[in-house]
Amino acid sequence: MAATAQLFEEPFDADEYIERLAWRTPGGGSKGGAEAFDPKRLLEEFENHIEELKQLDERIQRRVEKLEQQCHREAKEFARKVQDLQRSNQVAFQHFQELDEHISYVATKVCHLGDQLEGVNTPRQRAVEAQRLMTYFNEFLDGELRSDVFNNPDKIKEAADIIQKLHLIAQELPFDRFADVKAKIASKYHDLERQLIQEFTAAQRRGEIGRMREVAAVLLHFKGYAHCVDVYIKQCQEGAYARSDVFEDTAALCQRVNKQVGEVFCSPETVMAKLIQNIFENKLQTHVRDKLEETRRSDSEQYLKNLYDLYSRTTALAAKLAEFNLGSDKHTFLSKLIKNIFSSHLESYMEVEREYLRTRSSTILQRYYDSKHHQKRLLGTGSIQELKERIRQRTNLPLGPSIDTHGETFLSQEVVVNLLQETRHAFERCHRLSDPSDLPKNAYSIFLLLVEHLCVDHIDYALEIGLSAIPSADAKNANLYFLDVVQQANTIFHLFDKQFNDHLMPLISSSPKLTECLHKKKEVIEQMEVKLDTGIDRTLNCMVGQMKQILTEQKKTDFKPEDENNVMLQYTIACSKVCAYVSKQVERVRQSMDGKNVDTVLTELGVRFHRLVHEHLQQFSYSSMGGMLAICDVAEYRRCAKDFRVPLVLQLFDTLHALCNLLVVAPDNLKQVCSGEQLTNLDRNLLHAFVQLRADYRSSRLGRHFS
Repeated sequence: MAATAQLFEEPFDADEYIERLAWRTPGGGSKGGAEAFDPKRLLEEFENHIEELKQLDERIQRRVEKLEQQCHREAKEFARKVQDLQRSNQVAFQHFQELDEHISYVATKVCHLGDQLEGVNTPRQRAVEAQRLMTYFNEFLDGELRSDVFNNPDKIKEAADIIQKLHLIAQELPFDRFADVKAKIASKYHDLERQLIQEFTAAQRRGEIGRMREVAAVLLHFKGYAHCVDVYIKQCQEGAYARSDVFEDTAALCQRVNKQVGEVFCSPETVMAKLIQNIFENKLQTHVRDKLEETRRSDSEQYLKNLYDLYSRTTALAAKLAEFNLGSDKHTFLSKLIKNIFSSHLESYMEVEREYLRTRSSTILQRYYDSKHHQKRLLGTGSIQELKERIRQRTNLPLGPSIDTHGETFLSQEVVVNLLQETRHAFERCHRLSDPSDLPKNAYSIFLLLVEHLCVDHIDYALEIGLSAIPSADAKNANLYFLDVVQQANTIFHLFDKQFNDHLMPLISSSPKLTECLHKKKEVIEQMEVKLDTGIDRTLNCMVGQMKQILTEQKKTDFKPEDENNVMLQYTIACSKVCAYVSKQVERVRQSMDGKNVDTVLTELGVRFHRLVHEHLQQFSYSSMGGMLAICDVAEYRRCAKDFRVPLVLQLFDTLHALCNLLVVAPDNLKQVCSGEQLTNLDRNLLHAFVQLRADYRSSRLGRHFS
């Protein structure tokens, strides 16, 4: 195969190239087997191909040398061109520097010439201006204004500029020599000032913003500029308060005027601030005074409502006005305006609030007691009452005669809601109207009033009356209303606690008053809990006393019948009545309590119920059939105990049921039963005491099992 440069392009593999050359040579490859292989021919082909490769290498080498020479020539040419360009650039840069220096020189000359011209022209202009002013001054000196500028109404702007300058000059002149001319200039000054203000007013009424801006710019250098602003403020308020809502009217007016002020005056923030100050010191202050003064002495409730509403709406209006450009310290500016309006009312607000809340709360309570035809009792105070209270808490003895309340709890959710609502409104007003530094202190004082009237005058009073109404434990057919008091007191206190968290806590959460409030609340709760616990305990005693009276109907013959064969195996009548009474009282407890208090009270009632039944059963002697009847009674008691849903009470009656089995078990099995699962942990004396109740205790010599 012919050797060409294309055969050696990458990727090139020498072994593959040799193999391909040998394969193409006849007799040089493996085709035809060993017989067909011709090494001489293959050698000849290799030598020829090597010769071709040498020739190819020479051709390529000559071409490379030719290309290298051409590249060298082009590199020299390119270097020459670059040098020429560098020389040209250097020449251009030198020309540029020369041009820049020339421009700077010319500019310096021009500036110098301009300064010289200005130095010549400025005194000339001043001289011309002075000559012109002297001409006008001579006219005032002669007493005859001949110039057109003073007589042509269309040139009032030019006249104003002249008279303003003459007025300044006249002030420097001695009074004794130029008194007359100074008076004439001053007269013309004020006359032009008045005309400009009239022109401004007329333009404002016509709604010509451009003309207003021109006149305001001229008046800016006059003393009457402030009067111009006052006229503008007064005129823009005309007809703006057509509605009865002064706050909405003010917001709409300021929104409308704000854009116009920016187009007319060169310092709109000053004019806008002056407008708002004028509105606050006149319209709003008059409105607030009229609304509050008519109720301040006669109706405290309406006064407080009006004060809260007016202050809230004023602060809301100030928040809207703060969106306008009123200067750098606009928030302080608006706060001062609000303070000027309400300061006299805010200083005495808390005193009025406390007095109103105290009077209103007392009225709500008195109205309630009057509706019940109840004359509120004066509960005892001092050392004697404290001594009675301590004795009652420790001994649970009723001190003093029992009061018949005819089922009245003297607690009213309606009264409570009214008291809490009044207090909630007071907290809201306190939050809005109190100074931030006084807010926790004021909120605490409101809380103390709530505690006084709700917790002490209403709840605590009802608990005292309820305690006094609880009959003694041995009273017959006693009506137990204290649980109703507990139920209502519990509901009321939940409402009280909710208001404490929702309305008081946010006002005092970050102040030292929080500790005082929590301490006061804890103190009130503990005092109520002591009285509630005392009342519940005495009520439970009454319940047990009622059960005991029912059980007195139990006959001894119930458990030792004369005819053993004619006994119906059913619980006794006394047992039935006790269980019915207990079930009713359990349901009352569930209705009166909530949460863990239900289980706590029912556990105590169940333990006392068990103790009563246990002691009651130990009063009788039991025959064989009587023991069976006692077991039936205890089974009924145990079924009643399930209503308690208290594991301890059910366990006690299960044990009592097992004890009653000792009354009927065969003498030979007695020892085995005493060792049973339910009785093995009981005191042996207790087991012996129950066995002694059997009628056959002596005849069967049962005491030997316990000796």
